[in-house]
Amino acid sequence: MKLRVSDVAHGGHILKRAMIVQQKTQDPVQFEITQKNRTALFHWIKKANLSSIDNLAKGQTKNKGHSSTRQYTRIVKNWITEIDLN
Repeated sequence: MKLRVSDVAHGGHILKRAMIVQQKTQDPVQFEITQKNRTALFHWIKKANLSSIDNLAKGQTKNKGHSSTRQYTRIVKNWITEIDLN
């Protein structure tokens, strides 16, 4: 997963909607970022001291700069569990 800070934020402001291009198909995909998620992203970016060129979720191996789809799924499931959503 190569989602960068610049994909969801500009100048310290988290976007309400973002668009990324799928790597495999090169199709653009637009998605909405809810207020709760914008708040969480803002705090995460600040806490992790991320710049606009950084990946939002870095991989756990030293050679990878991004997370795999499986790693990202686990991260999101943990976030959902922590905020008591199904």
